[in-house]
This record gives sequence, C-alpha cells and structure tokens, in this order.
Amino acid sequence: MRLLLVEDSVDLADQLMPLLRDNGYAVDWLADGRDALVRAHDEPFDLAILDLGLPGMDGLEVLRRWRDEGLAMPVLILTARDSWAERVDGLRAGADDYLTKPFHPDELLLRVQAVLRRSHGSSGGGRLEAGGLALDEARQSVWEGDREMELTGAEFRMLRYFMLNPGRLLSKAALTEHLYDGESERDSNVVEVHVNRLRRKLGRDAIQTRRGQGYLFVGRGAA
Repeated sequence: MRLLLVEDSVDLADQLMPLLRDNGYAVDWLADGRDALVRAHDEPFDLAILDLGLPGMDGLEVLRRWRDEGLAMPVLILTARDSWAERVDGLRAGADDYLTKPFHPDELLLRVQAVLRRSHGSSGGGRLEAGGLALDEARQSVWEGDREMELTGAEFRMLRYFMLNPGRLLSKAALTEHLYDGESERDSNVVEVHVNRLRRKLGRDAIQTRRGQGYLFVGRGAA
C-alpha cells in the first residue's frame, strides 16, 4: 500500500518513514500543504497521513479542497491540537480518523490498518481475511487454518494489496504504483517475480493471470 505522509516536522517524518516502510508500506513525504494539494491527484495513494499545522496551506484546508475536488482517498489526521472542536472540524471536512500528538507508533500503525481495511470494505479485526487466508500484519505472515506461512517483505506487501482487493482485476501498472513509492527502483519484471513466488506458497491458481489485463486474486484452493 502506498501512503502520502504530509508532515512539516523533519524529526517526526524521520521517525515515521522507516516505521511505515518496515511495516510494508511505500511512503512519499511532503512538508508543504500546497504541494500535498497537487501531489495527491498525481499519484494513486491508498491513504494520506496529514498534519494540520502545515506551511503553505493549513492541513484542514488541504483536506477540504481534496474533498471538494472529488478525491476520496482515506485521510488520517495528525495534530498537536487537542481541542475537541478541531477534531470535529476535521471529521466534518472528510477525515477518516484522527490521532493527537504525541502518540505511540503502534497506535498509528493500528489506525492506518483499520482505515485501509474500512476503505476496502473489510472488517477491522486482528487479521485481514480473504480467499481462505488470514494475513497477520504484525508478523508479516499468512495463515491457512492452523498453518503459518512465512513471507518476505515484498511478498507480504503484494499479498496484502491482493487481499484488500479480492476478486478485483489489478493491472501490472496498478500493482507497481501502489507497492512502490517515488524513490523506489522499479524493475520491469518485479511484479511477475513476486506473483510467481506467492503462487509457489499459496497454490498456482490462487492468483490468476488475465492476459493483457493483469492479475486476479481468488485465494487458496481456487479451481
């Protein structure tokens, strides 16, 4: 999943970017509200983590403009403002969740997971379930019944995106855009390599290829 982090504190961004990347997210970072207003329309981000006290344009105004422009990307607000009225203003402007600074890193990760699952119509339980599999995001592994299968970081990122989009045809370009940030080196065959590795673990038919269109996740034991 590809995230947009909009935070003007370099120290906080330096803490959050490795935290998020270690937990399987591709992250693009911006520090100015005006840049965020434009960039969100240029890339297929799955979620924005948006600070309110931004230079250039206040985060609340950025959020209002995104929603007025029809951008439905989920937004998690970060703020040092502890006023209930400001939290209400943020939710009314279209925020999906709200986290007040200072916060524990684990709380941020859990809120990001919950918002992403809700945005894809999945429950907010401890594991992401689809296609007869259960993905443990904390352990970055996948379960079939009582059997746990270990995943590499790249396999975990790809399987999580497939399981958040079960039965949806995903093009190679869409997978690349959602799994890698603007700084990542994108090999031409990286998607095929990781799809084949997942098939070896989950079964050949768990991920179907639609020639000229992309890939379809149907899950374990598919016919």
